[in-house]
Amino acid sequence: MKGLEFVFLAAGSVLGAFLRYKITESHLIFNTLPLNVLIVNVIGAFILGAFIVVSQQWNLDGRYSLFAAVGFCGSLTTMSSFALDSSNLLENNQYGTLAANILANVGLSIGALIGGKSLMSAIISN
Repeated sequence: MKGLEFVFLAAGSVLGAFLRYKITESHLIFNTLPLNVLIVNVIGAFILGAFIVVSQQWNLDGRYSLFAAVGFCGSLTTMSSFALDSSNLLENNQYGTLAANILANVGLSIGALIGGKSLMSAIISN
């Protein structure tokens, strides 16, 4: 990795981690479903979907992928916190909430990625 590539990766990572911290610093819970992790995962997936379309349409340099996709979205979204929340729900025998957490994080994140791609495709094609 070249120096400039590292700068792009680091800048995106710092911004993504900061935004995740700000979104998750106060716990949002709906019944027992942790919403903070869900929010960052869905937002990150949407941004990644939109970025993919922009990157392909504008043939962006790979450094922008390091910044946006790997750095920013990678630091914003959090599989480890999702796994921890799910594990805690399992340990507390909250099986319905566990199922809702898994379905919401996976389903809404995939939906958000597709939505981001679709929206950006519609914007760019006009």
